Amino acid sequence: MTSVTSNGNRTNGAAAVKGDENPLHWLTPEQIEEIGRELDELHEQVKADLGERDATYIRSMIAFQRRLALIGRGSLILSRWRVPWALGAASLGLAKILENMEIGHNVLHGQWDWMNDPVINSRAWDWDTASTAEAWRHSHNYIHHTYTNILGKDRDLGYEIMRIDPEQPWNPVYLFQPFYNVLLMILFEWGVAVHDLDLTAIRAGEKDLKAVREELRGIAGKARTQIVKDYVAWPAISGVVMTAVELGLIGAKAARERRSGSPVTRVRGMLRKRAAAAGGRAVLSELIARRSFREPFRRTLTADAVANIIRNVWSYAIIFCGHFPDQTYTFTQEETDEETRGGWYVRQLTGAANIDGGPLFHVISGNLGYQVEHHLFPDMPSTRYGEIAPKVRDLCERYGLPYNSGPFHKQLGMVQRTILRLALPGGKVRPKPGPYRGPRLRGSGEREPVGAATG
Repeated sequence: MTSVTSNGNRTNGAAAVKGDENPLHWLTPEQIEEIGRELDELHEQVKADLGERDATYIRSMIAFQRRLALIGRGSLILSRWRVPWALGAASLGLAKILENMEIGHNVLHGQWDWMNDPVINSRAWDWDTASTAEAWRHSHNYIHHTYTNILGKDRDLGYEIMRIDPEQPWNPVYLFQPFYNVLLMILFEWGVAVHDLDLTAIRAGEKDLKAVREELRGIAGKARTQIVKDYVAWPAISGVVMTAVELGLIGAKAARERRSGSPVTRVRGMLRKRAAAAGGRAVLSELIARRSFREPFRRTLTADAVANIIRNVWSYAIIFCGHFPDQTYTFTQEETDEETRGGWYVRQLTGAANIDGGPLFHVISGNLGYQVEHHLFPDMPSTRYGEIAPKVRDLCERYGLPYNSGPFHKQLGMVQRTILRLALPGGKVRPKPGPYRGPRLRGSGEREPVGAATG
């Protein structure tokens, strides 16, 4: 197998990756189209194999996520005590992660549309986050996955507020990006919702104001739902239920005292009758003293806030690790003006980065630890990425292409270093990895794709 280097010499593909040279520059047109053909064939093989086990998985995952959320909500009724508070916040945080990452994100990509389910499909699904499904499908599914890592086209490169590539022009506002990076991490769902508006286009007058108003109404509707649900309704439910429980306990205590028949009890009974005749002020005073409503309300509200932060920080970390480590390539618009299907595949493969991990890690990351495979096949059910990853690595090895992957701490560390360094002027492109020479199977949950030939 041969390829063409930048000086026009023909050389072995595995040796052609030198320095930071983009693989699009040295792969021959024939090789690029052959890569596209192989990946199209792999996509069709998996598509033909989809069936009951895939449908069972997503339905079981949705059921499990809802049970987990119910456990969290139920625990928070007792949130005035520390253990139920911690259990509720953790359970609810994990439930929100699963709903956003493994369910919502993937359903909205159309990964399960082949089931023809009236609910589990990309047009009907709405998710537990501030972004509207319609805005997300446009900004993420279309813009980002079509123009991945193309400078000036992919608005996910820095989310319009960060400089994460040396080719991005520096502006003094980037001096503050280490600080608003932390804020974005904590409030990630809200940052993404605002990002969907395309503020750059709005400032340039390129976006119709009517469309902006429609999108703002959509965000306001989702924000109202999110705020009422997590910070009003569920805390109120905890407060009402605990108040009812405490009322029952007070009533039971009064009944026991009446049955005891002691003089003290008779006096108390007379006082309670007087209190009841006066509108139950004594009972109300006792409930207020016990903070029967206020404490569960406040504690549930704080637990809901913590659960949302858990979800936001985790989503931020997984998404940033999949897009901004040193190994990923960016592209100019000129490089992709006449892009073919094979060229699109090569750009997706070299513009994303994986995170090594086991089956549990990949589930709670929405299988976006396989970001490379996701960018190659965004409409493929996420559970199949672990199956096709060995084939993708084999293809990378045969064509001398890099396969970007690394441990979570390493990928996240590179991203944070980039954010800190590029807050300042200058910066240079970090060295890119050479041709993949690692094992075909990197994780314990991986297996060969069903029906796919090995190469």
